[in-house]
Amino acid sequence: MFQTFDAKTTPATGAPRLAALRDAMRAAGVDGFLVPRADAFQGENVAPRDERLAWLTGFTGSAGLCAALAERAAVFVDGRYTLQVRDQVDTAVFTPVASAETAPAEWLAGAMAQGQVLAYDPWLHGREELGRLTDRLAPAGVTLRAVPNLIDAVWEDQPAPPAAPMRVHPEALAGETHGEKRARLGAVLAEAGADAAVITLPDSIAWLLNIRGGDIARSPYAHAFGLLGADGRVSLFTDPAKVGAEVAAHLGNEVDVQPWAALEPALARLAGRTVTLDRATAPARVADLLEEAGATIRWQPDPCVAPKARKTAAELGGMRSAHERDSVALARFLCWLEGAAPQGGLTEIDVVTRLEAFRAEAGGLQDISFETISGAGPNGAIVHYRVNEATNRTIVPGELLLVDSGAQYAEGTTDITRTMATGPVGEEEARAFTLVLKGMIALSRARFPQGVAGRDLDALARIALWQAGLDYDHGTGHGVGACLGVHEGPQAISRRNMVPLEPGMVLSNEPGYYREGAFGIRIENLLAVTGPEVPEGGERKMLGFETLTFVPIDRRLIRADMLDAAERDWLDAYHAEVLARVRPHLDTDTAEWLETACAPL
Repeated sequence: MFQTFDAKTTPATGAPRLAALRDAMRAAGVDGFLVPRADAFQGENVAPRDERLAWLTGFTGSAGLCAALAERAAVFVDGRYTLQVRDQVDTAVFTPVASAETAPAEWLAGAMAQGQVLAYDPWLHGREELGRLTDRLAPAGVTLRAVPNLIDAVWEDQPAPPAAPMRVHPEALAGETHGEKRARLGAVLAEAGADAAVITLPDSIAWLLNIRGGDIARSPYAHAFGLLGADGRVSLFTDPAKVGAEVAAHLGNEVDVQPWAALEPALARLAGRTVTLDRATAPARVADLLEEAGATIRWQPDPCVAPKARKTAAELGGMRSAHERDSVALARFLCWLEGAAPQGGLTEIDVVTRLEAFRAEAGGLQDISFETISGAGPNGAIVHYRVNEATNRTIVPGELLLVDSGAQYAEGTTDITRTMATGPVGEEEARAFTLVLKGMIALSRARFPQGVAGRDLDALARIALWQAGLDYDHGTGHGVGACLGVHEGPQAISRRNMVPLEPGMVLSNEPGYYREGAFGIRIENLLAVTGPEVPEGGERKMLGFETLTFVPIDRRLIRADMLDAAERDWLDAYHAEVLARVRPHLDTDTAEWLETACAPL
């Protein structure tokens, strides 16, 4: 099993650990300290050593921030975690705050007094974030101060840094050699008059050099920074013990592997040079070191992010292969679930373990791509619910079961959500499910001109819910990597994302609806943006989406009378393709089940 079910944190540790942090704050002469979820690599998933927010507060979500002051402390979360945070933190000492309603800077401006000092670890925050804080707090007389991490000073049993070996990602799956990538991006730097780029995102390093790693659970990359020169050469800063003979031979002479201790001297040698740095993702400490050295910083996006998002033909082929493998495992899982759930006695953990077993039996499974969400009944309304031994719910026949899961294969990364009936369900559940399905279909069928961003499409997935007075408090879709992170930028389908969608980008399509204390619904497929073509009878070239996920949608939850003819046609065609692609790989019993599950409405 990749997933475990122990409760990693408890609210009971919050008060004593916060007291220890406050002792360290007093010793450092500061009045507050920021504890983000992020590590120095600004990753969504962090190594055990970097789980400082969870260690302090008990909150284990993938995004969040604690602001600890002498008398008050707040934990800021987005709409995905408003229920989870209340369950995981000691609300007597930590106040949960919805960041969409009150930004950290606003809360701090009201909670801190003139002349006070707010401390932060400069390796864990970027200049963009710190700039927003300074703009709001400076008029209130509050100053920011960089200090060594105060959590590390009081975390006595802090785990060691990860040390998993790197491995080569085959050119056949990447579609391009790392030499070609380095030369292409180096030429872009040279043309723009820059001497080098500091790359601090591990998935960018993994993509650029066609390597993968295991420093982060669920995300196959290694902790490393890179210095890309305009000549295409790279200095790779990491633990050299991670680089075995095969990887060293793969990297060749134009990639110089250096230990972490060599990073600061290397940055110091950039005096007088023009260096690009990503203001949103690079640690502030890197910018500080460059400025101290006398380098000129040109704030630009990480040069790997955009080309990494535009998948090559080989990467798209790998993603299709991974999804075909995954869809077979999901079909076997859903067949098993439909027989087991109505009998009673099944638990949320049983569901997770069986699904992982089916994926393992399909072959090629390297890891799950995130902790599987298995939420029955009211637990399904917790958007990023993670079942553990304490919360494990026995599934009551007839309630909804939401399962959001994914896998990492050498060929690609998957992410799929299905909401299933475990027996006869009520009219309200079927109505809500069908409204969510209408949004999912609308986005799947979308055609749009070049230049359109995820922000422009987000409403397509919501309009049916909006007309019914309903909505959901998360984005509709996120980017997905190719054997990389299951969450990948810069593309997304959300109200805030303004990045134009381009051919080759892969995104999730996952509208939902959540009724607190009752049930949750989400339906998710992955989509690849297709190239421009003129639709039949049209005049202008349009982009569109190719569906990558082929798993049946629970017909028992669909109110066919709520779908129009085009929606029914799409669903019937989708299920016909599911059947054609998946049935040849199934045993007789599962194939018969799939035929029923994919029957026309």
